[in-house]
Amino acid sequence: MSDKLMILPSKDAKNTRLISIPDDYEEHEVYRFATGLIAGIEEQIPDYNWDDIIEALEEHGFSEVKFILGPEV
Repeated sequence: MSDKLMILPSKDAKNTRLISIPDDYEEHEVYRFATGLIAGIEEQIPDYNWDDIIEALEEHGFSEVKFILGPEV
């Protein structure tokens, strides 16, 4: 697993996701790539869900990382 990670935040904390970044992506280009990919999904699939997003990300070498979100402070 890559040691580079990215948080995909959500207005609803329970929908926040953590993904690993493939080694062949530079840190400065990952944000732009991921937001572009998600925007494309939103455009093509009006009733998209997380499964649509992670499937597209996995096609490019990303993977979801399970995590526990701590309590609000």
